[in-house]
Amino acid sequence: MNMNNRCSVCFRKCVVQEGKKGFCGARIGRDGRMVSLNYGRISSIALDPIEKKPFRHFMPGSVILSVGSFGCNLRCPFCQNSSISWSEEAMNLAAVSRYMSPEELVSLAVDLESRGNIGVAFTYNEPVIGYEYVRDASRLLHQHGLRSVMVTNGTASLSVLAELDGLVDAMNIDLKGFTDRYYRKVLKGDLEMCRNFISEAVRMCHVELTTLIVTGENDSEEEIRKLSQWIAGLTDETGRIIGTGVPLHLTRFFPSFRMKDREASDVRNIYHLADVAREYLEFVYTGNC
Repeated sequence: MNMNNRCSVCFRKCVVQEGKKGFCGARIGRDGRMVSLNYGRISSIALDPIEKKPFRHFMPGSVILSVGSFGCNLRCPFCQNSSISWSEEAMNLAAVSRYMSPEELVSLAVDLESRGNIGVAFTYNEPVIGYEYVRDASRLLHQHGLRSVMVTNGTASLSVLAELDGLVDAMNIDLKGFTDRYYRKVLKGDLEMCRNFISEAVRMCHVELTTLIVTGENDSEEEIRKLSQWIAGLTDETGRIIGTGVPLHLTRFFPSFRMKDREASDVRNIYHLADVAREYLEFVYTGNC
């Protein structure tokens, strides 16, 4: 095994043989290093309302060109986009997805300005595992006066985040729960990496957070209280507390993918948890209710 084929994008730090893919299915060992396999590979594209991302405090009422590729570095059993994230189907998209260069993507975004488009949202699958494409396209978007938005699970190193500093204008980051058990056992992720990512992202750009309330997993008052208290304590680069103004979206869970054995989240509990969060945060929204 060539130990130089080590990925540094997330906590997994995958080490793979030449020509083999990492855990996310979107990075591959080539010439002694890990590179993006999904660079410019587009599986999904649509013109969406910005509120669908969801954003409530970033250019409300606008529309944005949303693009997705393939792959993910988490294993959420309830994934809404499993066909392009980590299902067997998703792992075969490298060969069949459409290639679109950053220049082509930005040209399309510019053409769509006539329909109210404000830029590009990197979404649907996990964009940080192909951060190079996000970086390159975002740079071009800014040259044309357009915005760059990213919807992410926040499971990436701070070195990856630094590559996007000054290029991504807004992020909606999934803070999927607030226990190590949930992140490790259910999502196959790392809560601490996500927290570190969020703590730095709020100092870089506009950030909104989303928590999907999954029945029997992260739906207790105690957990949402701790999660909200932590958000409220987020600070800017000077140490000034800004977390109370970070919007939080609490979203209702519906059975899907490999978690069809759970009941949908109780609507009354979603509203109750939102009230709990509002004890600490100024802007709390409910979704799918």
